[in-house]
Amino acid sequence: MKLGFDPNYFDTFQDKLFIEGQEAARRYLNFFVLLFLATLIATYGLLSASTATVIGAMIVAPLMGPIMGTTGAVILGQASRAFRALALVVAGVLCVIIFSYLLAWIVPTPTISFQDNPELASRINPGLFALLTALGAGAAGAFIVSRQELADSMGGVAIAISLVPPLCVVGIALREAEWNAAGGALLLFTTNFLAILFAGGLTLALVGMTKYATQANQTKARRRGFALVIVATLLITVPLAVTGYQNVRQAIADDNAQNEVRLWLAGTHYRLVDVRVQGDQVEATVEGTGDLQPVHTLANRMATVLQTPVLVRLRVIPEMSGTSVK
Repeated sequence: MKLGFDPNYFDTFQDKLFIEGQEAARRYLNFFVLLFLATLIATYGLLSASTATVIGAMIVAPLMGPIMGTTGAVILGQASRAFRALALVVAGVLCVIIFSYLLAWIVPTPTISFQDNPELASRINPGLFALLTALGAGAAGAFIVSRQELADSMGGVAIAISLVPPLCVVGIALREAEWNAAGGALLLFTTNFLAILFAGGLTLALVGMTKYATQANQTKARRRGFALVIVATLLITVPLAVTGYQNVRQAIADDNAQNEVRLWLAGTHYRLVDVRVQGDQVEATVEGTGDLQPVHTLANRMATVLQTPVLVRLRVIPEMSGTSVK
């Protein structure tokens, strides 16, 4: 059983990973055409909250290619190839953001919501789970490109890791002047990008790609390049850890607030519709009929469980019913 890299596949591996030679112009054209089409599909898939459409855009998007080319060139110690592949990634990123920004102008602003649209909301607040997912996808992608017989499995990796959709969210958010959302989506893409470089490079090294970079200058370039990737990956964990901690705290606060409202409604003919904790304010919506306890009672309960003074804003939706008369 051959677990390492197959030397007979090396030339084909290079042709697949790096855009060079007589077919370079055609391959660049293919790259940008697929990128624009993926951006079109992803942008309107995101805006329409269509998960299936967004998945289709992930499969079409070609960004994984030059990112893998970057990490492959780093492991091979080929600085010029790494810079060319990285330049293509940067060009692709800018094209997606600009194109999605322009596409978002066609859509009426009131229909764009970063809170109610799950496809948008899920890409503006990444945590450490996003990094862990991307590390696994990056390792899988590198292992696949190192095996000629596994080429057909790359589509699954494209679905597992989100590259074009978060960039489209950046463009949409810039169109709406939602700077925090744009920053969060860009952080998600950066996380995925660095995770692919790190996990992909480590995987290629483990399967034996380093034996093709034996010259002193190649070894030096590989060490410097991969050290830079490691440092950048470690740095990106800081905002992800902060965001992840905030997400956990928010989830706990929301859950505690929901429980307190349900206890406060016990014995009444009201039911909880929604509760949102936003700093020192709690917005609660209930629906039903009859009398309610004083709101300050709920505020006191909330202050105790949330461990901070709060202002409770209660929205009451009256419920009416009637029977038909013959």
